[in-house]
Amino acid sequence: MTCFVSITRLRIRSFRFMPAFALQTVSTLRQVKQADGFLEGSLLPDRQWTFWTMTVWRDAAAMRAYMTAGPHRTAMPKLMEWCDEASVVHWEQEDVEAPSWLVADRRMRAEGRPSKVRRPSGGHLTLDYREPRVSRAAPIMARQPPAGDRGTLSTRPGS
Repeated sequence: MTCFVSITRLRIRSFRFMPAFALQTVSTLRQVKQADGFLEGSLLPDRQWTFWTMTVWRDAAAMRAYMTAGPHRTAMPKLMEWCDEASVVHWEQEDVEAPSWLVADRRMRAEGRPSKVRRPSGGHLTLDYREPRVSRAAPIMARQPPAGDRGTLSTRPGS
């Protein structure tokens, strides 16, 4: 089964934006867990107010439907002001298991693109950032369907 992987990296430029960012994160996590086509994911709080997300989707259309609706759609324009670094990378893969954070970092550096921010850091456009500290990664698990509706696809936390 082919699936679609989405990786984002955001660095919040000032602590004053952290409370609002944290509230938006809670809302978007609730949304993604219930999104049609979401298979599994991981959230990685990194150094210096940097946050990574990894989500694995049934297909690109499912990811776009999530991204353009609800709390995620509300949060996206705010990130242009809150962040001084933001980047994204997407790819399709045969394996439905989430890739490792090492693979995500390599793909971000090789194939990722910077997102628009109003006050970019010096390394924003070139994706010049420190290697992520992956020890704090936490799984994002899809909401389980009702017992009679469960398929055979298993999920595992991102590594």
